[in-house]
Amino acid sequence: MRAVRRPHTLHAPLILGAGSGKVPAFPPAGVRPVSADFLLKDIWYFALPSARLARGAMQAKTLLGEPVLFGRGDDGAVFALRDICPHRGIPLSCGRFDGKEVECCYHGWRFNAEGTCTEIPSLVPGQAFDVSRIRVRRYPVREASGNIWIWMGESEPDQEPPAIPEMEGKAPNLTLAMEFPCFLDHAVVGLMDPAHGPFVHQSWFWRSRKSIHEKAKAFGPAPFGFAMKRHTPSRNSGAYKILGGAPETEISFRLPGIRIEHIRNGRHTVVNLTTVTPLDATRTEVTNSLYWTMGWADLLKPLFRPIARRFLGQDRDVVVQQQQGLKHNPPLMLIKDADTMARWYYQLKNEMQRSRDEGRPFENPVKDTVLRWRS
Repeated sequence: MRAVRRPHTLHAPLILGAGSGKVPAFPPAGVRPVSADFLLKDIWYFALPSARLARGAMQAKTLLGEPVLFGRGDDGAVFALRDICPHRGIPLSCGRFDGKEVECCYHGWRFNAEGTCTEIPSLVPGQAFDVSRIRVRRYPVREASGNIWIWMGESEPDQEPPAIPEMEGKAPNLTLAMEFPCFLDHAVVGLMDPAHGPFVHQSWFWRSRKSIHEKAKAFGPAPFGFAMKRHTPSRNSGAYKILGGAPETEISFRLPGIRIEHIRNGRHTVVNLTTVTPLDATRTEVTNSLYWTMGWADLLKPLFRPIARRFLGQDRDVVVQQQQGLKHNPPLMLIKDADTMARWYYQLKNEMQRSRDEGRPFENPVKDTVLRWRS
């Protein structure tokens, strides 16, 4: 009879409380926990690719349960307003945009990119009314590396969106987005899960069950998150082979749900930016933005796109299946070492919220360590 190999220093799994399948966090002893059933607000979220918003155009989107109207003026600047007219509540996106101001379709009230009302057509001469006192909420936005980021909090931004220095001023070579029917946390934890690959992503271009072997990776703290330090990709990750040579990769995670993988192979670089953005409490959008410096790779876009869609679709399919169990509010588990990154996520998320509530600097709970697992 074949012996079952036991993981090294196996700890008892953490049994996590139920509650819509949302997992509580693990604050240090003596620290008041924050409920996991919340979304961070004072932080940058990926909104949409810059290419999706032409000059003189506007686009409506629900983010964190809030209706948002994005627009790009004739000057090229992007703005974001709450997509509700303060007069009668109709979405501003139902109206028109002339490249400078948004006009409500109901009564023609006009608002500039700052959200200030500039005109109420129904007013007649002599009616003393300061229209500039009427405002629509404006959300801070930034453009970086071909993407639009939005700040949904009440305060003004005290940080900048994540940067990709090698790709600054460059739009993604390939972008793919997919909606996942789940709360943000489950999409994020799935994004950083290192053990599901051989079971969920079985394919000729990635890996199979037969390729499972032990791995050991060095991790350390990174801005508002953590990083898997630069290393040679696992030999059972077939997608890296297309680069040839001896590629090296570094993978970082940053709140609220941002994964950036830097792959270097000689003089060439590939960056995979994956962002997880909550649309509301039950829907989350996952976007993959791929950048590369190899000109020949542009010719392979017709091949890359269906592969990327299949890979992302496999993650979505397992989330759909997961929802069938989560609707019964089961207790959930996190084990060491394979689920340590998920534990870090909840610790980081709670520390970010506590630091905001207490008006103090964020203190990263992640320490330098080596994690081991089989995948």
